[in-house]
Amino acid sequence: MRHAYTVETVRKAEHTLMTRVPPGTLMQRAAAGLAAACADLLGRTGRRRGIYGSRVVALVGSGDNGGDTLYATARLARRGAGATAVLLAPEKTHPGGLAAFRRAGGRTVTPADAPPLIARADLVLDGIVGIGGKGGLRPEAAGLARAAYEARVAVVAVDLPSGVDASTGEVHGDAVRADATITFGTYKPCQLIDPAAEHTGALRLIDIGLGPYLPDPELEALQHADVAALLPTPVGESDKYRRGVVGVVAGSERYPGAAVLAVGGALRGGAGAVRYVGPAADAVIARYPETLVSAGPPSKAGRVQAWVVGPGLGDDARGRQAVAEVLASDVPVLVDADGLRLADRRAIRERTAPTVLTPHAGEAAALLEAAREDVETARLAHVRRLAEEFAATVLLKGSTTLVAEQGHPVRVNPTGTAWLSTAGSGDVLSGLTGSLLAAGLTARDAASVGAYLHGLAGRYADVPFGSHELAERIPEVWHSVHPEQGA
Repeated sequence: MRHAYTVETVRKAEHTLMTRVPPGTLMQRAAAGLAAACADLLGRTGRRRGIYGSRVVALVGSGDNGGDTLYATARLARRGAGATAVLLAPEKTHPGGLAAFRRAGGRTVTPADAPPLIARADLVLDGIVGIGGKGGLRPEAAGLARAAYEARVAVVAVDLPSGVDASTGEVHGDAVRADATITFGTYKPCQLIDPAAEHTGALRLIDIGLGPYLPDPELEALQHADVAALLPTPVGESDKYRRGVVGVVAGSERYPGAAVLAVGGALRGGAGAVRYVGPAADAVIARYPETLVSAGPPSKAGRVQAWVVGPGLGDDARGRQAVAEVLASDVPVLVDADGLRLADRRAIRERTAPTVLTPHAGEAAALLEAAREDVETARLAHVRRLAEEFAATVLLKGSTTLVAEQGHPVRVNPTGTAWLSTAGSGDVLSGLTGSLLAAGLTARDAASVGAYLHGLAGRYADVPFGSHELAERIPEVWHSVHPEQGA
């Protein structure tokens, strides 16, 4: 599992560690790791396929981030690279790093002289701003970043792309777009959450010894092994009820496909059976004859261990009543799509059983009475606010899917593809996640695992795809995560 920490937490850990090691140790560890990563990159992708004779340009700001960059570039220079440092704040340049760089034969230039050097470079290091940076790049630095981007030179960000907010993932103004980011000590939220994550490129962590001094994480991202440990597995005494029954209240005369998609996701999610309640029973049975169907209402449909309510439900009195009945139940409930509009907010907050809300940015904005663009640019703040205001587990869908629950680190989903932004994709996710709830996963784990598998299904599907294909990909991705279950 990847863990991420805010700037304040990282600095506290660094301060503690620095009292236990000789001065300059952390910077040298960071520089050594950065130089090794750059050497590897030059060996694989450089125009000269190696360090010797390569042209490296370092964009150097003030403070320790600039120092890391200078020490690392000095290491490359000693191995035969032609090294140039562009000093954006000459009077504030790290003195030790600059001295080491010059001893290694590196030369320094002003920003005005840098563009033609950047255009001919094999590698550009972004050491403009470190984790303490706020707001976008200043015009001079922005111009250099733009020159590297337009020249299509490989850019390596030192710790994080300059111009992004390290703790929130927000981007206010111009920022570096890196091909790779070499980060030190631990991951930062900006490397996992859009829009800043879009600037990060390939991500590599250099261990500088912070681990023992870091508290519980503020963000985390599941990996294959974490998901495999959470996947429901039938045992010898299992039957459909012990494995869990998920109820799906979805679809309408106008949107029967939403019911089919949600049921498809639910059938592939690990529960033992799926009950469908709603007016699209004929369409559901035609596609999935194993589904248990009921005309409703939900309270009379039979035993379930979890409910999914909302996809394609419409906006009539019948849908509103169905949402109210589901929320009044004493089992876990997932509310999606139309259900988010029809649900009584007080009923959500007062539930004692687990509740999962799965809005996209527009729906989140409506729930919070905020602007959609504000949600999209500050996803972390808004998902936390939703979880707090509704006393629920919230899965905020989007280019970065986040799962928030009060009292726990926010989870960042690392899988997915922009091809998932297609009609009905969220219906499959809802059914899949609801099935995991019925199978016994906690709300937070069900939402996290559902998002992970759904994102992988999007990656595995042949593009362009329709949402009806996603459910059929789930067994394949399930097996890729947990091969032993397919044996």
